[in-house]
Amino acid sequence: MEEVTAHLGPLKPEAAQSRGFHDDNVGRGTLTGGAPRERAHARCAPDAESLESRTPLVAGSLSPALCFAVSRSLVLTCLVPAGLLGLRYYYSRKVILAYLECALHTDMADIEQYYMKPPGSCFWVAVLDGNVVGIVAARGHEEDNTVELQRMSVDSRFRGKGIAKALGRKVLEFALVHNYSAVVLGTTAVKVAAHKLYESLGFRHMGASDRYVLPGMTHSLPERLFFQVRYHRYRLQLREE
Repeated sequence: MEEVTAHLGPLKPEAAQSRGFHDDNVGRGTLTGGAPRERAHARCAPDAESLESRTPLVAGSLSPALCFAVSRSLVLTCLVPAGLLGLRYYYSRKVILAYLECALHTDMADIEQYYMKPPGSCFWVAVLDGNVVGIVAARGHEEDNTVELQRMSVDSRFRGKGIAKALGRKVLEFALVHNYSAVVLGTTAVKVAAHKLYESLGFRHMGASDRYVLPGMTHSLPERLFFQVRYHRYRLQLREE
């Protein structure tokens, strides 16, 4: 794995002086703060890498052979699968854009209010050569003494360099320092690499659901037919209560 030198630091309205930081996967850097909110959004759309749909049943079951057997028409055999793929693309794009719009108008619209002011929560950015290349958030839940890892995203140009693992470790360190009993997360990621990342950090897979509704979804019949996600839950137990 190629190493890069990055700076990981909490996103604060004022610059912060912090202790030294070292991570084997990202090289040596210093915890810094004060990155503007707009830079955190650039090329690091919240959870963008996890918004991937599985092939819906309606799009995957109609093979060309089946179409031809039913219609006996070469034209329809070519047009029907193409039309289904087009509908899948349209509704997938519609749902993902609605989700990002929802995120950018809720917690990502005011990171300080959502993640920096509440006790037991925080937001970090990974900065490389003056550019934000990754983000992650921690949201504390007092009712069960857990902290939730949220909004982990790395610029696609810098993935595979250990930045995501370094961000994940920062959340684990935060949870330990604040005496949380466990770290939890939820993801709709399809890529095996994303799940291997969580497992490499020590998370255990706690189950999955096909009935998860992304924020911004209308859950209309076309969306249910052409956009399906599987929601996975992970948990890392830090200590027993």
